[in-house]
Amino acid sequence: MRLTALFFAVCLAATAQTLTVAQLSTFIANSIQLMKQGKQSDKETADFLGSVKLSERLDDRAVEELEGQGAGPRTLAALRKLAQQSQVLTPPKQVEAPASLPVRPPPTAEEQAKIIDAVRDYALNYSADLPDFICTEVQRRSYAAPPGTRYGGPRGSQPSYQLNDTLTIRLSYVDQKEDYKPVLVNGALTTKDYKSLGGTIISGDFGSMLKQIFERETEARFEWDHWSTLRGKLTMAFAYHVPQDRSQYRVSWEQGNGMSIVPGYSGLIFVDPQTHVVVRVTLKPDNMPPDFPIHYIETTLDYDYADISGHTFLLPIKDETLSTLDDELSKVDTEFHNYHKYSAESELKFDTDTPDPLPPEKTKETPVAPAQPETPATQPMLRETPATQPPPKKK
Repeated sequence: MRLTALFFAVCLAATAQTLTVAQLSTFIANSIQLMKQGKQSDKETADFLGSVKLSERLDDRAVEELEGQGAGPRTLAALRKLAQQSQVLTPPKQVEAPASLPVRPPPTAEEQAKIIDAVRDYALNYSADLPDFICTEVQRRSYAAPPGTRYGGPRGSQPSYQLNDTLTIRLSYVDQKEDYKPVLVNGALTTKDYKSLGGTIISGDFGSMLKQIFERETEARFEWDHWSTLRGKLTMAFAYHVPQDRSQYRVSWEQGNGMSIVPGYSGLIFVDPQTHVVVRVTLKPDNMPPDFPIHYIETTLDYDYADISGHTFLLPIKDETLSTLDDELSKVDTEFHNYHKYSAESELKFDTDTPDPLPPEKTKETPVAPAQPETPATQPMLRETPATQPPPKKK
């Protein structure tokens, strides 16, 4: 971060040291973080500000906001001097807040029940309807110290994840079974088995999560949550909850003697209102045992359409899994690229180039309207008919 801030400062010096108020605020925010980490002094920041010119007026309110963020006394003195010098300039352009989006009413209770039935039929048949295929799976595994700890930055700040490794994997799907074969680790060829790579291991993205949620034996509860847009299309979001005594979701800790639990879990299902297919599913285990090494998990799995031999299928494009241990945060971004029909020939010609990360807009959600208040008329709680508890399945 210090290298980035100093590089930014050098670039500014090369461009006549003229900043907008927004650029100044960004620089000060970065400098504050570096000062808190002991990587940059208050004097260094103030010295740089002494050579800065502003293209817009800096008012007292903006200086007070930066002071509240933790700017040092020398930095504040330099900012106040800049504010005085900039009073003859025009104020920054105000960005108009977007107009409030119209509230879209949720489907009726009857409509919601029909939608859930249609989604269940889709989810339970999803895997069987997929062809045999092969694709490139890329896992970027990152770690961070928890905020509030010695190396984690201020309490309440965002984690500063650092990329640990990048795995390029040949994923084949044959006869409804997944096979993971690592090809590259950080760009170097590998012959290691997938599970022997250590760290956080992600599997089961091709229908198993959906099936476990919608099997009737699971007795999942569903309720309306909100409208949103995802990849430019309108979607419906339903909240769900699976009780622990019906859960098939297994979390394993492989280190030492190994441990595993089968917690209850909850999340959101995002549904296309026209086709009733699932375009996103989120999952969070409920009430993780305090003595279990993993304290928190959150998974977001996105689906989009891909072509395989001239036919279009809805397939995973990205899985983001966050987890929390005592002294470490983990983030695994798993992306799926280059889908094509499986064959012995495709296996021989598998492309080992690691694709670039997906652009953020591919997985960005934009709520259309706030969630509607719960009422018996609009917020039905749907629960399946009790059935015999199935044995837990390893995920």
